[in-house]
Amino acid sequence: MPLHLRGTVLPDGVVRDLWTLGDRITFERPSAPADTVADGGFLLPGLVDVHTHPGAAAGDDPVFDPEVFAEQIAEHRDAGVTALRFPGLLGEIPDELREAPGSPRMITAGRWLAWAGLSRSAGFHTVTDDLVAAAVAEAKAHDGWCKLMGDWDFEAPPVPYELLRAVVDGVHAAGGRVAAHCQSAEGVLGAARAGVDSIEHGMGMPQECVGLMAGHGTSYVPTLTAFAQSAPLRAKDNARGRLWHEGHRTMIRRVQEAYDAGVTVLAGTDSAPHGNVAVEVEHLIGAGLPPEAAVGAASWTARAFLGLPLLAEGALADITVYDTDPREDAGVLRHPRRVVLRGRIIR
Repeated sequence: MPLHLRGTVLPDGVVRDLWTLGDRITFERPSAPADTVADGGFLLPGLVDVHTHPGAAAGDDPVFDPEVFAEQIAEHRDAGVTALRFPGLLGEIPDELREAPGSPRMITAGRWLAWAGLSRSAGFHTVTDDLVAAAVAEAKAHDGWCKLMGDWDFEAPPVPYELLRAVVDGVHAAGGRVAAHCQSAEGVLGAARAGVDSIEHGMGMPQECVGLMAGHGTSYVPTLTAFAQSAPLRAKDNARGRLWHEGHRTMIRRVQEAYDAGVTVLAGTDSAPHGNVAVEVEHLIGAGLPPEAAVGAASWTARAFLGLPLLAEGALADITVYDTDPREDAGVLRHPRRVVLRGRIIR
């Protein structure tokens, strides 16, 4: 049976009736009877978390566990998140889980690619001598994205600019996009100069990166939630800890500066707890983003960034419904009244 929803459709702000026909939306009343599942409130294109890494089994060695992955993407889904981007996963998503009726849309960048010249590599890194070839291969195999470790060890140089530029050129020539992990000032600067498609984290971002990102069309995914969680655990009485805290403070300042310069700022949570993108929106507002832009960073702006449609004729039937306008009270994102995913009622 078709579903019927009526409410203020965002971001346009117009009260409309819409119906679902399978996994598609229509604004024309179908001939078949429809079940009204929302009457009033605010209808958003389903929420998006553009940076999350579900599926890691507990233990010392990082291993991909499909059961853990399924549980954690369900936590996202139940919070109103209908699309997820994975800039780094420990394993491949089983086909049956990717296409399951209750699964959010998934966009993966494959593995974390780490240049062999980095001074250290974590257990989840895929270390390679030929970063360009590996990046192109991952982008071709994984929804058009690859994930590059632009730096890692605070005390060591990041990936050289010339190599970053070669990666970007190679992946772009293959029709793909590059997401770059950056947690040092030098690493962020190299990635911004090279024209990567998204900078993830961006600790210690130098001021000049803002203009570079705007010029290249690079998006910024600061993952403020993860850093806010870890900040109290970081020591301040040693050089590394002080560097970390200063980088975190700088990252927060750059959020508003980047937005003001025309950079697309997006919402990603990075780590557990999963289904926490509403908190990231609140952090973005706290960093100076206008509330409408912060909500869009987890909804319509994020969907456009990933090539997913908004609430339009024939679009995917991913809808979250809220009692009040999240642009005026972002806290309501924590409490969706209704979640429709792939044309099915989730809650």
